[in-house]
Amino acid sequence: MTEITDDNALQPDTGQTADMTRRQVLYWRLLSRLFAADEQPALETASVAIVGDLGLPPALLDPGVSVDTLVQRFPELGAEFQDLMAEKEHEAGDEVRRAALVSKLLLNVFSTGGGGNVTAAQLERWKQDAGWFEKGMGCEPGGLRHSPGDEEVAAVLANIEGDLVKRMHLREVLADPALARQLTPSMSLIEQLLHDKHNLSGVALANAKALIRKFVDEVAEVLRTQVEKASVGTIDRSVPPKRVFRNLDIERTIWKNLTNWSPEDQRLYVDRLYYKQTARRTTPARMIVVVDQSGSMVDAMVNCTILASIFAGLPKVDVHLIAYDTRALDLTPWVHDPFEVLLRTTLGGGTDGTAAMALARPKISDPRNTVMVWISDFYDNRSLINDFEAVHRSGVKFIPVGSVNSSGYQSVDSWYRQKLKDLGTPVISGHIRKLVFELKNFLT
Repeated sequence: MTEITDDNALQPDTGQTADMTRRQVLYWRLLSRLFAADEQPALETASVAIVGDLGLPPALLDPGVSVDTLVQRFPELGAEFQDLMAEKEHEAGDEVRRAALVSKLLLNVFSTGGGGNVTAAQLERWKQDAGWFEKGMGCEPGGLRHSPGDEEVAAVLANIEGDLVKRMHLREVLADPALARQLTPSMSLIEQLLHDKHNLSGVALANAKALIRKFVDEVAEVLRTQVEKASVGTIDRSVPPKRVFRNLDIERTIWKNLTNWSPEDQRLYVDRLYYKQTARRTTPARMIVVVDQSGSMVDAMVNCTILASIFAGLPKVDVHLIAYDTRALDLTPWVHDPFEVLLRTTLGGGTDGTAAMALARPKISDPRNTVMVWISDFYDNRSLINDFEAVHRSGVKFIPVGSVNSSGYQSVDSWYRQKLKDLGTPVISGHIRKLVFELKNFLT
């Protein structure tokens, strides 16, 4: 065994210890600002000194300065915020600087000023800071809402935004065109607009409709891209291929006639041509979408009405849309326009799926060619399971969906979850791309 005789080997690394202390100061200061209204003078003074030693601007410690403003004044910080909290290797020796930058992102996003009133400008600034937070996580702004592994973080951000929207005097903001123009549509904002639309009139109602229309168009563009990525139909093998030149299968023709190769002539003699089959099924598929419009399912209501309109625009797809709480409403006449659908819904109230099933069952005329999508958190009348079993046994493709929201994070009644799993139709919970995938599989 080798004996250690160098006294320095037993001494702590003073530089490393100092860095650890400075990081602790920055994080203690962050926690104190997040959980206490009063500043701690000692922590503030020490943090200012640390930031100064790092060559960072004092504004980094001011939660009143947005990350956008900070990056505009000091452009070199933009690259440092990118991927700041992503799972990757960071350069050794930059732990203190990284702690200072991380503290800025966390303070600006998670310190929202208690229960005070929020202005339109403050909401928009928070959204921008949340965008920088997502960049720090290694995502594009809004990327957490599209990443299956980040549902919980996305849900937290959505809850914070929802709280900010509720603390804003939305009616007064909408009544002022200048303030209304400062708003950018988001799911939290749209939820509040849909809840409050019957209390709006004049300029306020017009501005609310414009925001809803803009949000619907933006989400529709994203969902349309996801739908179009999949194939558009399966080839019907029962229909003989049309014998025209454009359908000629050259590779198969050569392969099947290889026995006719003449070495002497160096030629391939073809005695049969093979053609590609291109005919597709002509029977329209019927899609019945049933959406729980109670207060807990706002996100699903918005996403599914938009998704239904996209599928309704596809050839050979006959889409029907039903929304329900304690009553059911057949929205099929407006299925091509999700904006009009949303204006006709009344969010909130109880849940009784039997009323919706009474409207949906008569729409099933060809079970084997019908898909029924039922979107709910399934905190419902438990006798409804009998209807689900009957629909499934009839040959209908039954797809129960527990959440198709931005974050993919949703509570589903555990009793219904197990019953539907036993039925062989497990509840889909996650991002809306999962529902798109299931529907495309059925239609193709």
